[in-house]
Amino acid sequence: MNNNKPSIALFISGRGSNMQAILADSLQPDCPYQICLVLSNQAQAAGLAIAQAAGIAATVLEHQNFPDRESFDRELLQIITAYQADFVALAGFMRILSPLFVQHLHGRLLNIHPSLLPEFKGLHTHERALAAGVTQHGASVHFVTEALDSGPLIAQAIVPVLPDDDAKQLAARVLEQEHQLYPKVLRALAQGRLELRGNQAYLDGQPALLTPL
Repeated sequence: MNNNKPSIALFISGRGSNMQAILADSLQPDCPYQICLVLSNQAQAAGLAIAQAAGIAATVLEHQNFPDRESFDRELLQIITAYQADFVALAGFMRILSPLFVQHLHGRLLNIHPSLLPEFKGLHTHERALAAGVTQHGASVHFVTEALDSGPLIAQAIVPVLPDDDAKQLAARVLEQEHQLYPKVLRALAQGRLELRGNQAYLDGQPALLTPL
């Protein structure tokens, strides 16, 4: 590990496509961050093998083995402390984190969500967007707070909803934008350009959503 670069732990639950985009970015010579760990709460998550093949530490912590959410999250905190993670990026981590975990990582915990928040929080965002008849959809990166998908917004990528779209087509187009958006946000975070002040994300000293990455 390059001790001069901030370290990011990535949490996944499945294939880890955003994780792969972030890993690829982290290998670029000009990348200001490094990945210290990929963690999944699912032993069968395909992204674990991909991380290992890239030479990244990968571990599993199955929540089913813990009596409650808080005890699981305490172990999570011990792991990321052991790996000296400066930040945690949720990349398809299908697990609600406890206030204990979120508060400990205040301002250092990010998530990407496949909708233009505050619209379509939770699951099945593409199906819901189509059912609602919206003309624009997309992805959002936000700081994580205790309320689900409700933390301060950092950046969004917008895609048009086409007349013949189905959920699969729309999801693929949104995912392509996610893969570009998340690494840009993590670069800004590692460079110290991005910070959380109260309930507002700031980029280069200005409200983040109004400032280009």
